[in-house]
Amino acid sequence: GSIEGVGGTLNAFTGEEQTCYYAKVPARHFEPTLDILCDMTFFPLIQKDDLERERSIILEEIKMYHDLPQYYVLELLDSLVWPDHPLGKNLAGTAATVGAMTQKSLRQFHRDHYAPDNVVISLCGNFVHEDVVRFLEEKLGNFHSELREECRLFMGGQKSARMNFFRKETEQVHLALGFPSLKADHQDIYALTVLSILLGGNMSSRLFDEVREQRGLAYSIYSTVKSYADTGIFMVKAGVDNKKIVDAVALIVKILRQLRRGSIKESEFVRAREYFLGQFVLGLEDTMEHMMWVGESMIERDRIRTLGEVVYRLNGLTLDDVRRVANEILKDKRMSLAVVGPLKDEQEKDLREIIEGAGPKAD
Repeated sequence: GSIEGVGGTLNAFTGEEQTCYYAKVPARHFEPTLDILCDMTFFPLIQKDDLERERSIILEEIKMYHDLPQYYVLELLDSLVWPDHPLGKNLAGTAATVGAMTQKSLRQFHRDHYAPDNVVISLCGNFVHEDVVRFLEEKLGNFHSELREECRLFMGGQKSARMNFFRKETEQVHLALGFPSLKADHQDIYALTVLSILLGGNMSSRLFDEVREQRGLAYSIYSTVKSYADTGIFMVKAGVDNKKIVDAVALIVKILRQLRRGSIKESEFVRAREYFLGQFVLGLEDTMEHMMWVGESMIERDRIRTLGEVVYRLNGLTLDDVRRVANEILKDKRMSLAVVGPLKDEQEKDLREIIEGAGPKAD
């Protein structure tokens, strides 16, 4: 209330590898805001009533996302790409795991993970660095906790295509097609991101042009890259008409195979690279985005990537780099397809044959 009372916002989110508590306030209120964030993060009360209330909210959230096919299809894809691994499981947990939480287990989790050497504090805006350091030393100088590393690295490989079809009466079919890809600090991560942009990152991308504009096979379609400490995913996601699912997947797979065989034009490459750079620079103009960028960079790499470094790496990128990465990542045997919708037996059979390389080809 005190943060919103001065025109600020306070929120938190959990990702696969980090939990973030953040606030945005007018600069003159940064110190009391930082004080509140530190109390929330390092000295939470974890009271029984709060736990029960939050438990109910999370259980409803799990049900809600399970009912939304555009989100559930992503969960299915994760479980295909990372089977028997935490990355392949629902981030919010299950009714059983959330139901089993206790005050004691939550406090133990806090002691195990919220240790000073496991925390990054990131600020962006109008403040004096020395003032922040002094404040944090006074606030957290006596805070100690025992860090226990429990990160399970992903060691699996994929030797054949994987599929999961979840039949559900929906207005449209949602599909997510993915390949295991590169970890966050891999030297080819820029090439992979440029590949994703030219494939499905904007309205001039191949997928948008060929699948949506020319053939009208999808309402929405895009590709994206997610990278973690030890692994990553390269993914195409689309919402399509129930009758057009087979044609849509056949065309997407055809385009992916063309990219793997090196069909990328110089003009496409340059346009995607410039788009990446432009979006990156524009993003850093927002203080919230900049703060996230610095914080995530420290968590992932233990150092801050500068704008100069990103520009240098992008300018050093070549078309051959992107073609090589496309050939390495987009292999048929590493493909996984998740689909949620009212599939018919014949459609499911056709989809299996397309992904396994024997089925209907796109026109």
